[in-house]
Amino acid sequence: MQTEHEFSYDAKLLPPLNVGAVQGGQRQVFQVSDGEVTGDRIRGTLVGGADWALIGADGFVRLDVRSHIVTHDEAIIYFQYTGLLEMNAAFQNARAQGGETQYGDHYFYTNPRLETGDPRYAWVNTTFFVGQGRATKEGVAYRISRYL
Repeated sequence: MQTEHEFSYDAKLLPPLNVGAVQGGQRQVFQVSDGEVTGDRIRGTLVGGADWALIGADGFVRLDVRSHIVTHDEAIIYFQYTGLLEMNAAFQNARAQGGETQYGDHYFYTNPRLETGDPRYAWVNTTFFVGQGRATKEGVAYRISRYL
C-alpha cells in the first residue's frame, strides 16, 4: 500500500481534566485550545474539540479525539480519530521537562476520519487517512497521510 502526505496540524491543549479511574484505566480529557492545519488541499484552523484519553496500565494511551477544521475558504470539516500513544521513556522525559518528542521516538499513530457536506471537499468523505503524532511543548503535532 502506498500513502501520500495530505496535511499536518499542531494542536495546543489545555491542562487535562481528570475524570479518574474507570474501567480500563485513567480517563483524562484534553481540550483543544487552538490549532493550525497546513496542507496543499486542506488548510485552516482546528476549532474546538477534545481528546477523551484512556491511560492504560500497559503504558499506552487510547486516543478518542473529536474536533472540526474551519478551512481557509470557510468549509467545515468534522475531524475524528482514535489511536495509540506509547508513554515510553522519550515521551515521559519530554513531558517532565516541558519538551518535545520527534516523530518515531515512540509509537503514536491514529486513523483520522473526515466528513463534510461541502462539495469542494467531498473527496475527504471517501478517503482513508493515517496519522503519526509527536508531543510538542503545548500539545501535539501530527502528519496525516492518505492511502492512494
